[in-house]
Amino acid sequence: MYSFSDKDLNTKAKNKIMIGAVVPRPIALVSTQSDEGVVNVAPFSYFNIVTYKPPMLSIAVQRVNGEVKDTARNILETKEAVVHVVDVENVELANITAARFAAEDSELNHAAFTTVESTVVKPPGLMESKVRFETSLYDSNVIYDGDEPTTDVLFLKIEHYHLDQDIYDVEKGYVDVEALRAVSRLAGNDYAEIGNIFTITRPQ
Repeated sequence: MYSFSDKDLNTKAKNKIMIGAVVPRPIALVSTQSDEGVVNVAPFSYFNIVTYKPPMLSIAVQRVNGEVKDTARNILETKEAVVHVVDVENVELANITAARFAAEDSELNHAAFTTVESTVVKPPGLMESKVRFETSLYDSNVIYDGDEPTTDVLFLKIEHYHLDQDIYDVEKGYVDVEALRAVSRLAGNDYAEIGNIFTITRPQ
């Protein structure tokens, strides 16, 4: 087994190890809106559940040369976002939004998503997603590498849920994972669908 000190590896090597080993990673497709009304849409795989009480999600937004990205800036300024689950039917559109566009150029000008008015927040939702969460900013933190700010970590409280009737059993309260067909991020240009599912009973 290879063994490395953190000091033995450069930033690129650390990133490649982390995104190659910490898999699969769920993908959040996040829509936000600037104070000027420009809608931003971007995918993030440094994303997960934090807690269900209160219902909380987290996304980590990497800065570019110390500059805050549009998604983080919009959320920090407006305190709102819509988080969508990426699945096999919308992943191609989601991938388009990963390109770097100017702040005033909405990703919606390039990816043919259909927007829908949100219920409790200003940023619109995306019809092509089977699951979307309208969220408010609960808390945020900045991660530093030495003196350099590198990442904005955002904690988003879910305020409203939208679930496609084809993937949600409203009587039982269950999401049909196989019907959702969520995709996950691997390393490089690779993604993965839900594969073999097996059950292990938790101990009492």
